[in-house]
Formats: sequence, structure tokens, C-alpha cells
Amino acid sequence: MMDMSQQIAYWRDNACEDLEVANQLVTARKSRHGLFFAHLALEKILKAHVCKAAGKAPPRIHNLVRLAELSSTNMPESYLMLLSELNAFNLEGRYPVPFIADVSPKEADDYMTRTREVFEWLDSRLSTA
Repeated sequence: MMDMSQQIAYWRDNACEDLEVANQLVTARKSRHGLFFAHLALEKILKAHVCKAAGKAPPRIHNLVRLAELSSTNMPESYLMLLSELNAFNLEGRYPVPFIADVSPKEADDYMTRTREVFEWLDSRLSTA
């Protein structure tokens, strides 16, 4: 039997590390890679919530909106919009498409600000319940 508190801690700890890497990469102007890690950080903290809500390991999926649905967090619509936008960076990070315009440094910084806000919201709810 899987210990859910250990699973939740595993996903949360890895999410925190990935968010730190995302910040470092975006600061270094490696936006495509940084936003891939931003997606990964949110994916993992959402998977911690899925473990908490379902009492079992999360599914092996990467769609942030679907994970939010499974997490039972009742996330604000603006946060769901960000998750939908960040899904593109998961695909771009795994399967780069030639001739797709790069994200500007300003856009990447904005994505990171919004990512940190959603991450902190999710993390605070993971800690309190």
C-alpha cells in the first residue's frame, strides 16, 4: 500500500525544485526551457493535489487543466486560463516546432509571475488541508 503523505511530499518537493529551475532558466533568458519547467512545476504540484484528493497515485498525464479537474481544488478561472496557456510549453519543450516565434523576455517574465502566483495558491492549499 502506498503512503499518500510520502507521495504528496514527493510531488510537492519535486515541484518546488522545478519552479526554482524555471526561474533560473527564464532569468538566464532560456525562455523555452524555463517555461517547460514552469509547466512541469505546476504539473507536479497538481499531481500532489490529485494524490490528496483521490488517495492514489496520479495518472501519467501532462495536461494541466485535466490535472486541475482531478485535483478538486476549485481553481479560479484566471488560473485555469494560465494552465491552458502553459500546456503549449509542455509540447514545445518535448517536441519543438520549427518556425514558431520565441517568447519575448517580457512575456516569459509575465508567465513566471503568473506561474508563481498559481503555484503559491496551490501550495498553500496543499499545506492547510
